Amino acid sequence: MIPGMPGDSQVYLNGDFTRLDEAKISVLDRGFIFGDGIYEVVPVYDGKVFRMNEHLDRLDRSLKAIRIASPFDRSGWIGLIDQLVARASAPTCLVYLQITRGVARRDHGFPTEPVTPTVFGMATPFAPPTPAQRARGVATISIPDERWLHCEIKSVSLLGNVLAKQAAVEAGVEEVLQFRDGFLSEGASSNIWVVRDGTLLAPPKNNLILEGIRYGLMGELAAAAGVPFEMRPLPRAEVESADEILITSATKEVLAVTELDGRPVGDGKPGPVFALLRAGYDARIAAL
Repeated sequence: MIPGMPGDSQVYLNGDFTRLDEAKISVLDRGFIFGDGIYEVVPVYDGKVFRMNEHLDRLDRSLKAIRIASPFDRSGWIGLIDQLVARASAPTCLVYLQITRGVARRDHGFPTEPVTPTVFGMATPFAPPTPAQRARGVATISIPDERWLHCEIKSVSLLGNVLAKQAAVEAGVEEVLQFRDGFLSEGASSNIWVVRDGTLLAPPKNNLILEGIRYGLMGELAAAAGVPFEMRPLPRAEVESADEILITSATKEVLAVTELDGRPVGDGKPGPVFALLRAGYDARIAAL
């Protein structure tokens, strides 16, 4: 059994809904053998999907990047997500979608014979950050970014992210800040934001980071709150001397980083820019 996931939870696999403990794939599925696939995680609040189109746009980009033809059109994906939400054990949940190239003879090259992509979907319980977590913020450490050079693809090949997250676990902190060649990239499973002199700063969108769905949203929230926003390379020194650092992801939403490498960020408490953007984020959820 999987903690938090009853075996009789309804999941989708290749055209059918079935119990989680009865869902099976071939050991020759290229997602299992090579990590040859992509995934998407969509948050749902009280039965309402948050930024559906943006998540599906990124799913399409990832599929195109690894040359898998989308198994569904836009309405088909929306229909599948709606069905997963309807079967979820709680109205606030995360919908997980995974698409792999499918089952084929083990060979590194793409299969030359026709292969049907494997499509898997499930809804899992989701507990948003608590008021105490928001007020406390999170502790982080910095590590070198040793992942591959196509982090913009939301690939199931996540070993680099797994090792980065394990570094955080072993250090007793919630997240890592990764640096490549002296410049900030992202966390193990989150985007990182820096506040200096009232301006919100973010690493540029390129192949070195996964463009989180909150990337576009944070720009919108900053504009609405009158907070200047700039995307540019961020050297380590700027990050280490930041007034505020924020992290965003589907599960973390927006949280303040209050400690980096054992030292306080700013005054060690969530700052005013975080408060503005957090309020804007909450308003977007309430408006669903």
